[in-house]
Amino acid sequence: MSQYAIEATDLTKQFGTFTAVDRVSFHVERGEVYGWLGPNGAGKTTTIRMLLGLLRITGGQARVLGYDPTTQAKEMQAHVGYMSQVFTLYNDLTAHENIRFYGQAYGLSRVELRRRQAEIIEMAGLQGRENALTANLSGGWKQRLALGCAIVHRPQVLFLDEPTAGVDPISRRQFWELIYTMAKQGVTIMVSTHYMDEAELCQRVAFISHGRLVALDSPDQLKQTQMRGQVLEIGCDDPALAVRHLRAMGIFEEVALYGALIHAVAPHADALKPVVRSTLEKAGVPVQTLDVIAPSLEDVFISSMRESTNAEAESWGASSPDTGFEGGGPA
Repeated sequence: MSQYAIEATDLTKQFGTFTAVDRVSFHVERGEVYGWLGPNGAGKTTTIRMLLGLLRITGGQARVLGYDPTTQAKEMQAHVGYMSQVFTLYNDLTAHENIRFYGQAYGLSRVELRRRQAEIIEMAGLQGRENALTANLSGGWKQRLALGCAIVHRPQVLFLDEPTAGVDPISRRQFWELIYTMAKQGVTIMVSTHYMDEAELCQRVAFISHGRLVALDSPDQLKQTQMRGQVLEIGCDDPALAVRHLRAMGIFEEVALYGALIHAVAPHADALKPVVRSTLEKAGVPVQTLDVIAPSLEDVFISSMRESTNAEAESWGASSPDTGFEGGGPA
């Protein structure tokens, strides 16, 4: 038996001439909460679907609990749970009926299914709503019910594909409490997300861009090793106007709003504080705070994505210098 719950070696998926996942290699420890972070179209869902045996692998290898998803998908699925970004619930069934349907599909005995129904209803906070049509449940209740259906058979590995998209912040927090409860019980969880605060909760996070693995480590280590430049945090009276002037200066690699504050990234941002203050105050934007800060995970993610995009553009230019397009890439 492998020491890892999930392993991928040079995992590749092509759709015709398009490479959706490009030679990705990683492993997930047993009982780990592993984050999969990337923009839309980066290859997150495609990777998960290959690991589940739902998509044919074009190249490389994968193992989930030692099973090969290409040839042993049926055997593997008895030990694996999957919750997609679109809840796979039947809206014309009640909460109880949805749980019963999935429990029967996984082959649970009548006694075990009755026990699991009660446990999942309690976990989802649906006491008193067991017989309500799923269509009439709120987004947070549907989310927890969908999770319950995905784990009705007590899987050892759980794949969650953007499970909190469109759910309110309180429900998101409750959902993550459930995730960590399962992890403490030894369940391995691989979760894709768009939310940086959720990525911070993972024990390790992988950044994926254009189908390639860009960075992989704990959130704290990523902040220490992957940030290109310093982050200058600026507080002022008119952040939107300040952003326009900061970008016009042409000295920052990235300028973005973070709530009411601005993060501006440059290799030696500390030395730029006087010119930033002078530029903004001349533009009629008084500066209240101006400090170099430790990067957030979002700062690191944006920096890594920018570096990946630049490398992609350079590789196009190196391999196809005579295409007639700037940078050698397609229009």
